[in-house]
Amino acid sequence: MNAPSHPTLTVPTRRWRIGGLLGIGILVNYFDRISLSVAAPQLQQEFGLSSADLGLLFSAFFWSYALLQIPTGVILDRFGTTRIGRLGALLWGVAATLTACAGGFGGIFAARVLLGIAEAPGFPVSSKATGYWFPRRERAMATALFDAAAKFSNVIGVPLVALAVVHLGWRWGFGVSAILSVLYFIAFCLIYRDPSADKKLSPAEHQYILQGGATEEGVSQQSSLAMLGYLLRQRKVWGLSIGFAAYGYVFYLFLTWLPGYLVQAMHMDTLKSAWFSAIPWLFATAADLFVGGWLIDKMIARGHDETRVRKTVLLCGMAMGMAVFGATTTTDPYIAIIWITIALSGLAAAAPVGWSLPSLIAPRGGTGTVGGIMNFANNMMGAIAPIVTGIIVGATHSFANAFLVAGCMLVIGILAFVFLLGPIEQLPEPGVSPE
Repeated sequence: MNAPSHPTLTVPTRRWRIGGLLGIGILVNYFDRISLSVAAPQLQQEFGLSSADLGLLFSAFFWSYALLQIPTGVILDRFGTTRIGRLGALLWGVAATLTACAGGFGGIFAARVLLGIAEAPGFPVSSKATGYWFPRRERAMATALFDAAAKFSNVIGVPLVALAVVHLGWRWGFGVSAILSVLYFIAFCLIYRDPSADKKLSPAEHQYILQGGATEEGVSQQSSLAMLGYLLRQRKVWGLSIGFAAYGYVFYLFLTWLPGYLVQAMHMDTLKSAWFSAIPWLFATAADLFVGGWLIDKMIARGHDETRVRKTVLLCGMAMGMAVFGATTTTDPYIAIIWITIALSGLAAAAPVGWSLPSLIAPRGGTGTVGGIMNFANNMMGAIAPIVTGIIVGATHSFANAFLVAGCMLVIGILAFVFLLGPIEQLPEPGVSPE
């Protein structure tokens, strides 16, 4: 049942400052991730690295990041967002600094593994904190703030890091990320508290958040392993994880192969492909904020069924992702980029819904663990999709079959969301029978 509407104009806005802080954190998080790809040519030349060496460096982050998602979620539910958020932000800066000071392949590889460990709590912390700070009717827009930052980083992050690399050298590409990470760590320590501990949160706004269905604060009364085992037996968790893995496969295919597709299939030069690649990400950022965020909250506030609204956007966005097939039917780069923009925009609109679900379906004290399970599935696709795509393109000299695999993944994801996820409602705590 939807909570009754409240006049929001008279309610203070401390929660939106927290939402903005979380968005900035994810933006900095992604600057750290993309620094290596920008600095790669200089690294290759200075240290005599082969293409295989670069491939190992690129993969180092994803393996440690993905494999730690579930343990991180369990730890997050045990120790809370404030402590784990601070520790993660501090380690981002340490990892970027170590990369800037590295003397060769081994040092860079170790620093990238550490970066994957450090950033593992990033999205689960943001998802859990959003559940605490926002009523259900505002959850979509709050989630879109940090999810859209991941898309927008591709628009502004690459040029900013590239300027540092070109004019100051590759070490300063990582140095800029390190400075931003340390500044964010300081900001997070000074600003972020859970609502019950935030002295700057007014009683009126706190009451508004609680009455709107915010996630209950506190740690799980179950042991960490008991909660994990319980969640892994829940159909909803499997539906969410399989569906989000399908989204992740296509998202990471675009993230890693879009410039290469434009160069190889559309015969663009590197600079032109970079500018063309920014177009879909700009539209994706807008779709993330205005469809996955603002529109969902607006529809729910008007009294529309919450499950129906969220799942409609989720499924329509996933279906729009199949527009990638259209890009295989043309050799005109302008038409191809239109198809790709439609696909990425649809997926971007669906993404905030996916990230809002852990705080909406998890039992008390289990949001971090649900988010960890979901993001583990998502980021394993980040390791798998680029490799599978490269193998297919190398064998067939075409992206058609690679996009076909992506489309099939989306079909599987849609079926998981429809038949396994079911209604968007909170799971009972372990040992508690549903009413």
